[in-house]
Amino acid sequence: MGFTLLTLTCFWSLCLADVGEFTPCLQFFYKSWPPKGLQGTPICQRYENIYHFATLYSRPRRSPWFSGYVFTQPYGKRPSSNWKFEPQLAYSKDNGNMIPFPPGPLDQNVVESQAVEHDYINSSYTRGHLNPSLHHHDHEDRSSTFTLTNTVPQTHGSNSGPWADLEKHVNHTMSSYCLGEAFIVTGIIPYQKEEHWLKDHRVAVPEYLWSAYCCLDSSKSLPGNLTEMFPTYAAIGRNDPNSTEEIVPVDRGAHKDILGYDVRRMPLDTLEMYLKERFGSVVSVFYEKCSKLHLVI
Repeated sequence: MGFTLLTLTCFWSLCLADVGEFTPCLQFFYKSWPPKGLQGTPICQRYENIYHFATLYSRPRRSPWFSGYVFTQPYGKRPSSNWKFEPQLAYSKDNGNMIPFPPGPLDQNVVESQAVEHDYINSSYTRGHLNPSLHHHDHEDRSSTFTLTNTVPQTHGSNSGPWADLEKHVNHTMSSYCLGEAFIVTGIIPYQKEEHWLKDHRVAVPEYLWSAYCCLDSSKSLPGNLTEMFPTYAAIGRNDPNSTEEIVPVDRGAHKDILGYDVRRMPLDTLEMYLKERFGSVVSVFYEKCSKLHLVI
């Protein structure tokens, strides 16, 4: 197909494998330390020959386990939804840049290797960003988030409701009070017993979304309600209004349109406890739990 011809013309330095290891994009993790305890396919998300963030992808689920990125204060309008795919998931030696979906038929290897636009069309789920456009300054950074390797099936009530409020809250908190780099990892929690899928049984639907940030250099004039939220804090959001309430209780006083899509904010330790329970292994999101104790004074 047309995109494979890029392999014949690209420079060697632009055709390195961006799928299979995090080595080229460790800068998107605190202390160059990707989260531990989850198994998947690493993707260094490259757009227009520049790395923008990193994703741990699940080939069987055709969706990501998590995306890691560095927060920058957003600027400008939201880019157009020009959705892209990852060529190297289909052909390991293909071009490393994410590519917009073509208007015509797709190469079958692309369809088999990852989610495609058809999976979401006429489904009851939205394309939920793990790394949101809202958390970036440059237009290229924001545009790079519109790849289906960075999205999961997310209910509209979550994506446009409490989860959107969380993203805005993190945006305000990091922009106002984080004086240094802010590292964010956002991921998903699968259903415990039986997987839920989009139509055609191709793309797995998560039961919850989670997110955590790490910012060691914070303002000395933090408001009292934010003092416990530095250097790190986390949250878990419901993606299914019918889930039990052990992890995220339902706010019965919430607006009926968003009832059941609540987000519970919590310390990093609490998030990692729930991840361990659901995944059956120790999951560590940040190096040394984003603690100041390991810094040399």
